[in-house]
Amino acid sequence: MTPPPALILAAPASSGGKTTMTLGLLRAFRRRGLAPAAAKIGPDYIDPAFHEVAAGRPSVNLDGWAMAPDRLARLIETQAPAGLLAIEGVMGLFDGAPAPGASGDGSAAALARMFSLPVLLVVDAGAQARSAAALIHGFRSFDPAVQVAAVIFNRVGGPGHRRVLAAAAAEAGVPALGFVPRRADIALPSRHLGLVQARETTDLDALLDRLADLVAAHVDLEAVVALARPASPGARLVAAEPGPAVPPPGGRIALARDDAFAFIYPHLLADWHAAGAEVLPFSPLAGQAPDPSADAVWLPGGYPELHAGRLATDRAWVRGLVAARDRGAVIFGECGGYMALGEVLTDADGRDWSMAGLLGLSTSFAARRLHLGYRLGRMVTGPLEGRLWRGHEFHYATIIAERGDPLWSSVEDATGAAVEGARGLRAGRVAGSFLHLIAAGQSVAG
Repeated sequence: MTPPPALILAAPASSGGKTTMTLGLLRAFRRRGLAPAAAKIGPDYIDPAFHEVAAGRPSVNLDGWAMAPDRLARLIETQAPAGLLAIEGVMGLFDGAPAPGASGDGSAAALARMFSLPVLLVVDAGAQARSAAALIHGFRSFDPAVQVAAVIFNRVGGPGHRRVLAAAAAEAGVPALGFVPRRADIALPSRHLGLVQARETTDLDALLDRLADLVAAHVDLEAVVALARPASPGARLVAAEPGPAVPPPGGRIALARDDAFAFIYPHLLADWHAAGAEVLPFSPLAGQAPDPSADAVWLPGGYPELHAGRLATDRAWVRGLVAARDRGAVIFGECGGYMALGEVLTDADGRDWSMAGLLGLSTSFAARRLHLGYRLGRMVTGPLEGRLWRGHEFHYATIIAERGDPLWSSVEDATGAAVEGARGLRAGRVAGSFLHLIAAGQSVAG
């Protein structure tokens, strides 16, 4: 399959407007009949869900630290056919893990370098003028193998500000394709793990249409399309079809899917379907239990802390999990799903709520502490044992108690340093941890 024409939307730093610019372009191109596609660099669950609404088709994650080159190449190809593949970067253009992983440090720059993709730099100009020339020049010259092909200025003031920014871009030798003005009435709501989920955002379609109107009025859309080009991975990267990133834990997988359990990577679901597994969604928040025919139950991450009262009150999901455990099904929880498998979850107001009680875990949001970073885990036992697993940890929960056998024999960060308090738990065929699994690493002896 021929990869679609693509470009990477990156920025000098986080909160510079990458997501809003990506969403505005996707919706604007979709309204023009271009059939755009989208992808997100890095371990992000929230932005791809917004991409899907804006573009009208699923987005994918491209994680160069966790995924091998052939996996990245195949995921890019899955977004064809498309008139344009808009790949949203992560943090700043050159920001990645402190040590390389499967395909580099996971930065937007590393992906641009690997696949010879042009970078459209989104610059927040709200507090600068001619200094933008130095900034653009620095990003353009820092790594000659990374092509910063054009710039879009965000949060632009009046005509005078625009003229200075246009001159700054010309001075840096980079074409300016857009000057998007400040708009206080267009903002995506956020919470402690990032943006409020797309499924929870009120009047999202109307907001995306306003973003598209703004972008279409102030960005040269034809020039953006002309900038894109197909990824050039080289034959060595696509010589063989990669296996599943995470093998299906069963043939019939009951998957918790609602506002409390929404964080699962699209490539995992695609792999499970491709391997012949059937995925059976259920909603604990809607009072649903996992399908009784399932031989595996997967509870992904999400926001159980925001819905702890409902999860503690309506126990149908708990009775279903107990029944699944008793008939020998595999039960696995990631991050929020791990907390839900525990005994007690304390919310931000200090109230204790009973969870499933299948693992000896108690967690709290009353005293929050950020846990963030890539992780490598070696699983002791279970459906995923015998490999080094690449994943990610991002949560604010504090472990109050963790009683039982560990799931992971060791957990390391991207530099190889041991990560304390990340071993997870296992009890028979029930297991979980705070790690979000992204891809399998090499086999591990023993």
